[in-house]
Amino acid sequence: MSASGGTKAIVAALVANLAIAAAKFVAFLFSGSSSMLAESVHSVADSGNQALLLVGGKRAQRQATPQHPFGYGRERYIYAFLVSIVLFSVGGMFALYEGYEKIKHPHELEHWYWPVGVLVFAIIAEAFSFRTAIKESNALRGNRSWKEFVRHAKAPELPVVLLEDLGALIGLILALGGVGLALLTGDSVWDGVGTLCIGVLLIVIALVLAVETKSLLLGEAAGAEEVRKIETALVDGDTVTRIIHMRTLHLGPEELLVAAKIAVQHDDTATEIASAIDAAEARIREAVPIARVIYLEPDIYSETEASKGPDPEAAPGGPAPHPAGH
Repeated sequence: MSASGGTKAIVAALVANLAIAAAKFVAFLFSGSSSMLAESVHSVADSGNQALLLVGGKRAQRQATPQHPFGYGRERYIYAFLVSIVLFSVGGMFALYEGYEKIKHPHELEHWYWPVGVLVFAIIAEAFSFRTAIKESNALRGNRSWKEFVRHAKAPELPVVLLEDLGALIGLILALGGVGLALLTGDSVWDGVGTLCIGVLLIVIALVLAVETKSLLLGEAAGAEEVRKIETALVDGDTVTRIIHMRTLHLGPEELLVAAKIAVQHDDTATEIASAIDAAEARIREAVPIARVIYLEPDIYSETEASKGPDPEAAPGGPAPHPAGH
């Protein structure tokens, strides 16, 4: 897993959510608050999500097989995508349903001190979990903004935990606001309104997670800085004179595929070219250690061919060639 930091943040969130889920459900039983029921289901869903991330990280460590020659690194993306589905269906949709029912059939809150006390406890526990996720993310984030980190991180665990914890904190504040307004006004409809707001929040976060993990599942290229390092390492100015074209693809968060057509001298021998390719691969791995699968194709650079531009039909995802006779 992308570092023990990712695992540490997941475990911290899992422990916090299990404790919070139990406390919220007890508070719901004593008070009848729909916000507390929605929040307890939210915490149960979050606990399941963290368990999914741990399972995905474990399964991604399996060795490559003839059927899966590039390994199982993308399992982490699959389980992160499942997290977004669980958060949407279990957390968000249930909260919307419960909020609607509470507004349609309001009933007075009982033993109000239970939900208030549990919510305060939950905010403290979630803040601890969120702090852990922030601390571990900062080690990988560098100078990027939080938005850029969530959008461009290749390891899905920390962005998922960050968004879940942020959503949990905002949801707890919404629940506390709904319960507080219900107590102040004597109208328990506000408890249902708070529950609806929690549902909308969870669905928005789930959609963001789904979009980001879908991009990872489709396959993302290396970051701009990694591409620059690979390009610099490839060309030695002697045997490898330039890069004709190059493709990179993340096989997993810590495994990168590099495929490039490189220009060599027209009078180089096969032995010289083979040695140049071996040296280029070594330079790439030294510059970008996660570049573990490298395919280099030697060719003679032609200004005439280069001026024609790239062939879209030769690129992955390009248009299919027309059938003969059409």
